[in-house]
Amino acid sequence: MTQSIVTELALVPARINDRTARALAAEFTRHPGPKSGLLVGAEVGSPLLAAVLDALGPDDTLTVLSEDTFSAPGVEVIEKLSQAKPADVVIVAGQIVGSADDAHDTLAALRGLLNPGGVLSLAVPVLPGTGSQANDEIARQVTAYGVGSDLVLRSTPPLRVHRLRFTPGSAEAAADLAPAYRTSSVPLAGGMNIDSNGVAAFGICVGLAAGAKVLAPRTKLWLLPAALALPVAAFFRDPERTIPEDPSAVVAASDGKVLSVERITDDRFGEQVEWLRIAVFLSVLDVHVNRAPVAGRVVDSFVEDGGFAAAMKPEAEHNVAAYTVLDSTHGRVVVAQRTGLIARRIVRRAPVGSMLAKGERYGLIRFGSRTDVYLPADTAEPLVAPGDRVVGASTVIARWL
Repeated sequence: MTQSIVTELALVPARINDRTARALAAEFTRHPGPKSGLLVGAEVGSPLLAAVLDALGPDDTLTVLSEDTFSAPGVEVIEKLSQAKPADVVIVAGQIVGSADDAHDTLAALRGLLNPGGVLSLAVPVLPGTGSQANDEIARQVTAYGVGSDLVLRSTPPLRVHRLRFTPGSAEAAADLAPAYRTSSVPLAGGMNIDSNGVAAFGICVGLAAGAKVLAPRTKLWLLPAALALPVAAFFRDPERTIPEDPSAVVAASDGKVLSVERITDDRFGEQVEWLRIAVFLSVLDVHVNRAPVAGRVVDSFVEDGGFAAAMKPEAEHNVAAYTVLDSTHGRVVVAQRTGLIARRIVRRAPVGSMLAKGERYGLIRFGSRTDVYLPADTAEPLVAPGDRVVGASTVIARWL
């Protein structure tokens, strides 16, 4: 990274591999365009510059802050930040270091170059070390403005990619987005992925088997965790899905069997008088990655305490549940992730301020559960009935009128 950029902003070079580059460029990549981007500090030939250039459409513009000279269609190279124009996505290729005040000033300068609703993407080391004071300030701003984070363990050092949105996006903008790339979905082969939770669970089982083999070599105790490794990992499978392009389609939030389709009243989610609620039960054999049923902006997210009744029973209405509230172009939509008899953990990856595309992964529930989709009853028509099997992100469960 050139000295002028280091002087103007509190940045030092960072090692960015292909996986980190893809995560940093995700917000730029998912935007259909026309869009504008500002890339700070990437060098010619770097994986990050390549990832951003690959996402550059014919109507897009990209400004690169660098002292390296190169040319590409739609690209302007500048040497000073003061030459940059506001952009929809600002991507930082280096690590912000220095004091908390240095980090504050750097983030303020980058924030000033974002268009309304724009996103700032940056990476920080997971392990403490260089730039720890700056990281404290970054963490503070992530708490206030963060709209998603990705952990990249296959990096030296391991990094966490943060996305910050300082001004709200719009439901209309979300409707045009493609589902974002996330490192939590680890590719295997043939369109099949595994959630990062599954990688961790597989590693724990293998570690327990190895430990049992060492500590009790004369027993077959090691066979139990070894036998569980693949089935546990398979629970976290995360296949790619074909998402209907019809803008009037509402898709299933999960795989499973429809439990109920009913009109209810619920005043927890705003002024909507009556809701159409479609509940889906997930057995332990179903894919448990949850998908956004519609495109929208996350305006609220909360968890309600409760019990752990079997998810297919009426008592599950009062189970622990996480609610994600979306503003869509057709009104407010709510998705509930409910625990079950075995499920005791809900993973949420869409904080308030996030923009979700239809069918985008936004969380999961572990080991058997239920998802409820709440739609405005006066503008949505159900297309499924109790007993129907649905596939998350692919099955159309309702249609906007």
